[in-house]
Amino acid sequence: MKYMTSVYAIQLFPYVDMFCFLPTIDNIMTERHMSHRERALRLIQDRGIARTRDFKAAGIPLVYLKRLTDAGDLVRLGRGLYQDPERVGEDIAHDLAEAARLVPNGVVSLVSALRHHELTTQLPLAVWMTIPHKARTPNVQNPRIEIVRATGEVLTAGVEHIRVEGVDVPIYNVAKTVADCFKHRRHVGEDVAIEALRDALRQRKTTASGLMKYAAIDRVSARIEPYIKAMQ
Repeated sequence: MKYMTSVYAIQLFPYVDMFCFLPTIDNIMTERHMSHRERALRLIQDRGIARTRDFKAAGIPLVYLKRLTDAGDLVRLGRGLYQDPERVGEDIAHDLAEAARLVPNGVVSLVSALRHHELTTQLPLAVWMTIPHKARTPNVQNPRIEIVRATGEVLTAGVEHIRVEGVDVPIYNVAKTVADCFKHRRHVGEDVAIEALRDALRQRKTTASGLMKYAAIDRVSARIEPYIKAMQ
């Protein structure tokens, strides 16, 4: 049996690289694995935050989400919600603008307001908003919105306005936000409220008298005052 010499092979196949390797099953599987990973990373980099259904629509098996999360390439914000780790916290302001558009009678409050005022390290998984007591509950899927209700001065006092992406966003000021956190401590945690109070005073973002003004409106003066005295 005769074998082709390398010279003869080159003559027969002049455009084939002598040193190329034919694809194998292992190579094909590796390329397929990398394509899923790369597509998932490209998707999250393009969107910043993506949902499980977004990956599924892109043809990415959901098992890759756990692998990428375990590897630190994705951050799981909540059930079915993932974010690019390089952009954690970046979309919070955008969510405030979206929430203001979708809930025009609401005021950004509690943990979302604390985050804006840089009085907490928590990353809220929803936009907290205070709406009138008798207002209809907003039917909003994205961004996720958590609702508390109020009437009278508890609703209207301490509202200021910021501009985000050209949108007017009503949000409670520092002192009112801290007082609200004590009022709704079962929602946010009393430790969060105390930390916010301490940081607000230490950073001079409000005053004891300002805090007590809104504490009186929220009817939490007796709870806040001992902490204020201890921190002064």
